Amino acid sequence: MRIDDLHNGLVVSCQPVPGGPMDTADSVVAFALAAIAAGARALRIESLDYVRAVRAATSAPIIGIVKQDRDDSPVRITPTTALAAALCDAGADIVAFDATRRPRPATVTDLIATIRAKGKFTMADCSDIEDAREALAAGADFVGTTMSGYAGGPVPQEPDLALIAAMRQLTPNVIAEGRLNSPQLAAEAVRRGAMCVVVGSAITRTEHVTAWFKSAVDAAAAPVPTTLAIDIGGTKIAAALVEGAAVRSAVTLETDRGENPDIWLRQIAMHFREPGSYSRVAIAVSGLVEDGRWSSLNPATLSVPDGFPLIDAAVTIFGVPTAALNDAQAAAWGEYYWGAGEREDMVFLTISTGVGGGVVLNGRLLRGLAGHFGLWRSRSQGQPLEDDVSGRWLASQAKAAGLELTARGVFAAAASGEQWARDAIRTSADKVAALCTDVQLAFDPRRIVIGGGIGLGSGFLDLVEERLSHLPARLLPTLAQARLGSQAGLVGIADIAAR
Repeated sequence: MRIDDLHNGLVVSCQPVPGGPMDTADSVVAFALAAIAAGARALRIESLDYVRAVRAATSAPIIGIVKQDRDDSPVRITPTTALAAALCDAGADIVAFDATRRPRPATVTDLIATIRAKGKFTMADCSDIEDAREALAAGADFVGTTMSGYAGGPVPQEPDLALIAAMRQLTPNVIAEGRLNSPQLAAEAVRRGAMCVVVGSAITRTEHVTAWFKSAVDAAAAPVPTTLAIDIGGTKIAAALVEGAAVRSAVTLETDRGENPDIWLRQIAMHFREPGSYSRVAIAVSGLVEDGRWSSLNPATLSVPDGFPLIDAAVTIFGVPTAALNDAQAAAWGEYYWGAGEREDMVFLTISTGVGGGVVLNGRLLRGLAGHFGLWRSRSQGQPLEDDVSGRWLASQAKAAGLELTARGVFAAAASGEQWARDAIRTSADKVAALCTDVQLAFDPRRIVIGGGIGLGSGFLDLVEERLSHLPARLLPTLAQARLGSQAGLVGIADIAAR
């Protein structure tokens, strides 16, 4: 074989579970022939007997290894020159060996020299970039990521894509191997610079693949645990027991803005005192939650002590595991997974006491500051947009008209024909339409879902759509009314906590 024979190829590792039903020469040969028939460029085979059996059945390139447990060294993959020579004689085209910087019975230099003397290629199974540097300096033909995560410490779940890229800076002959258990990850390994990709368990270890599927099915079929979901906003606090999208025992309290979050949580705890009625708590809040700490972003919406230890406080009060997230982001996930988002790319806007939102792209909720649209300032003369759009702003327009009304009262006044109220609502809708235009250009979602007490107010969405109607079809956002209503945050945060 030539080195270029592996370029952009798939190598199938035919290593059955030791002692399992497929751990026979006939099974390994069958795996190997099936892999080559399906387009594999080469094979990785373990043990002298299996290398001999596969070589007798195919001329395809073989990467040969022998695994040997030793008392004098943690190195298991082809640890000695005798085993390396025997693999060459058995028919391996490439002999792979553990190249980690650990105590070993034979040096990397000696292993390479032995394999080269037999006219075969060498593959250094490395754990990090230093292993690769030393192996290449010793003359290795290929370096692989095989040992990344297996030379000490906990084994990660994801492949070491960064190591592939780093190795590619040293040599083009990089073989990606280790935890590449999906076509997407294999493709990404090539994009990161691998000349070829080794896949094993996901193809040839039936027991492993079966266990993966069984675990997923079992998890999906398991009874949905009950979550105490809490949504703390600037006007009200809602709480309920949530299972999937089912909400029960709902409680709504007025947010006492003069108190602190600890008091609010204890008020909720008083309503859900039955032992064992929930297994975890999930909290959605106005503002920013990072590392379990809660801070206000616009104190006019709801003011809390900066960096309040929300998770710690909740665990102390409720005594169960707790998750927390921004309320609009939680509602965005609720609408994406259970509501109007239809599990497609979407942006959620909630127009309520303040203005918030969330973004879900490619099935992933963007967290942190993402979706805090109420703080955008481009169309509000430098002030937060929510100061000119929200329920608080509508109430201020009523006050300017000499009336003490809530946002709901402004909608009632508009319905009864009060022109000032109609003008205020239209002004708010116009600014939300402008926000939707910007959001469409920024994220190009399949739809923008509108929720919140103002967003769901009578005729509000119609006014927004009317304002957008002049746009060209490609720039026109698709708007949808939130389906979960005031329960979106509860359902969303409970679902996030369950994951």
